[in-house]
Formats: sequence, structure tokens, C-alpha cells
Amino acid sequence: MTAHADLRAQLDTLTTEAFRQDLAEIDRLSTLDIARTMNAEDATVPAAVAAQLPHIAAAIDAIAVRMARGGRLVYAGAGTAGRMGVLDASECPPTFNTDPADVVGLIAGGPSAMVKSVEGAEDSPELAAADLTALGIGPDDTVIGISASGRTPYAIGAVAFARTRGALTVGLSCNAGSALAAAAEHGIEVVVGPELLTGSTRLKAGTAQKLVLNLISTITMIRLGKTYGNLMVDMRSSNEKLRARARRIVALATGAPDAEIEAALTATDGEVKNAVLVILGGVDGPKAAELLAASHGHLRAALTEAADHR
Repeated sequence: MTAHADLRAQLDTLTTEAFRQDLAEIDRLSTLDIARTMNAEDATVPAAVAAQLPHIAAAIDAIAVRMARGGRLVYAGAGTAGRMGVLDASECPPTFNTDPADVVGLIAGGPSAMVKSVEGAEDSPELAAADLTALGIGPDDTVIGISASGRTPYAIGAVAFARTRGALTVGLSCNAGSALAAAAEHGIEVVVGPELLTGSTRLKAGTAQKLVLNLISTITMIRLGKTYGNLMVDMRSSNEKLRARARRIVALATGAPDAEIEAALTATDGEVKNAVLVILGGVDGPKAAELLAASHGHLRAALTEAADHR
């Protein structure tokens, strides 16, 4: 059997590649009917994610333990899967004030693959190993391989190499019994079924990946104390809109008047979390920074400590 024939035989077994006979004449429908059909398909994705929540939660708890020790979260994938990882990683610094090196998205073929396909990159587990070697992956880190098919060599190679370095590994795919999930310590298989366009895994599979990565990064950051309730108290105020949002967050957290909020933000160099602690904990800026450092950034713990020393 030729290499192409072997690959075709593999694809024939994948749910994400299955042909939907009932949609074979979708191009003959009205635009509105196509939109309704596609929307109905998309609506099935959250239920598929829900079925994997216990596996997702277990992975998050393991990730948070390592990140609390200074470890990094690394996504690795090719094509749409890789782009989803890069997107999620790039959103963490402005949302949670993380260092860009804390959450990293690797895409097969490098940054240029975000906008243009890099031929053959996804077929190379060696490329994944080289990318992770460049990062110096170690035992406190987590590597999440992402692949709709669950067979992409780059994603599997990333997970396999990461395990040799003692890192925590997660395999996120959209097919049951995938090689990727089997290669990882934590397998997450969100089976969304055949796509509206046969094999176009940027659709339901891509949506599923986005939802799962939202869960992983957001809840991990909650566990790390990056939020106070449902407020983004660790956000970075890098533009006028975000500076206005920062003041609103301090107001929602404290109920303080504008003048007190401005004074607290001035005293803390604009740090939202510190400003909340200044107001609610009745401490000055330096003390707020000291208490937050001692509590590893957990605002509730810092507030308890401030109350105990009043």
C-alpha cells in the first residue's frame, strides 16, 4: 500500500472525516437554510464538550499545580489546531497579566504558519521536538497537543517528547480512541461528529478546541488567583479602554467612590489587584504589594492577612 493510500485508509476511519450523505446537496439550499443547518450543527458542540468536563477538570487541576511552581503552559498543533493554541496563548497576557513566556502557542511551521500553510510541517514529530527543546521544556511545564484528527504527527510528537522531559501532557482531539489521547497522560476527546463540509475541521472541531482551551486557560488562571470572584483583577491596562475597565473593576470589587479609586490606583502604579487590596484591606501601596507577594498573588488570602493585622 502506498503512503497516500495508507493515509486515505486512516482518514476513512475518522469521525471528523466522515461524509454526510444527508448534506450532499446543501449547495442547492437557500442561503438562510444553509445558515440554519450550519447553526444547528454548531449547537451540538457544547454538549460534546460537556461530556469531557471531568477529564478537562482533572487536566486543569494538574496544570495549575505545575504553573503555581513556575511552570509554563504550552500548546502545540498544526493548522487550525495550532492557530487555536496561539490565539489562546496570546490572550493570556492582556487578560491575566501573565508573562508572554508563561503560556506559549506553538504551531507547526512557526509563526508564518498562522496565515499561510507550511507544507509538510504537520507531518514532522522531529520539528515538534526541536520546538520544545528550544523552549527548554521541563518537569514543571505542561504541553497540550491539539489535533482534530488525533493523528497529527506534530501534535503527537510534541506530547511524546514532552513526556521524555518529565512534563505534564494533555492530548486534545475530536475523535474517540485517538493516538494523541493515548500518548498523553490526560486525554480529552471531544467527539463532535462529521463536519458540514467533509473534513473541514476548522468548523465544529475548531469550535470545540476553542471552547476547551477557554476552559483550560481561564480556570487555570482562576486557580492561580488571577481573578477575584469573576473580576479580572490581574488584567493589564495597556490602552484607554482597558484603563477605564480597570477603574470599573476596582469599583465593582470595592464599591468605593471615584476619588478613592483614583488614589488607590495612583498608590499602586495602576495595578488593579493591589488597588483593591489598598481599599478593602486598609493598607498602603507597598504593604499591598508585600501581602500579595506573600500570598502568591491570591487576593482573598491577602485580604485575610490584612484583616488579621489590623
